[in-house]
Amino acid sequence: MTGALFEISFFLTAPFWLLMILAPNWRPTARIVASPLTVLPVLALYLVMAVPVFPELWDAVRSPDIDTFRDLTALANGAGAVWAQVIAWDLLLGQWMFLEGRRLGISPLVMGPLLVLTILLSPFGLLVFLVLRAVLRPKTRPGNGIPDRAGHASLR
Repeated sequence: MTGALFEISFFLTAPFWLLMILAPNWRPTARIVASPLTVLPVLALYLVMAVPVFPELWDAVRSPDIDTFRDLTALANGAGAVWAQVIAWDLLLGQWMFLEGRRLGISPLVMGPLLVLTILLSPFGLLVFLVLRAVLRPKTRPGNGIPDRAGHASLR
């Protein structure tokens, strides 16, 4: 059963990734992607896999070291739970990147491949996005540092 849950975990997030990559300008996409509730089905799978190995999971987070983590991931439910957690966080990361990319006016032709990279290797996708974001981010003036809609910082 754990193998099936492992396989299902990504497919529960795939519709949201597909919306962000293939239908970025469809009006409901931004509304759907703005919800953190999209990860609930994957988190439910996480719980199903994590509860049976909770003592091992607790050991791995209470006193993290490579051997304890290796012991956790050697268990089918342990590896499945870690995978579901990664899938959930990757989706939240992708959603933030998608929404931030829209806010910055980054073309869907740039964001699409960047989101695919994030699905496959999220740290690389995030790093590329953060560099792109730093280049495109409006400069702020002295004050509270928060730019207004025109890109000017408030002096309050």
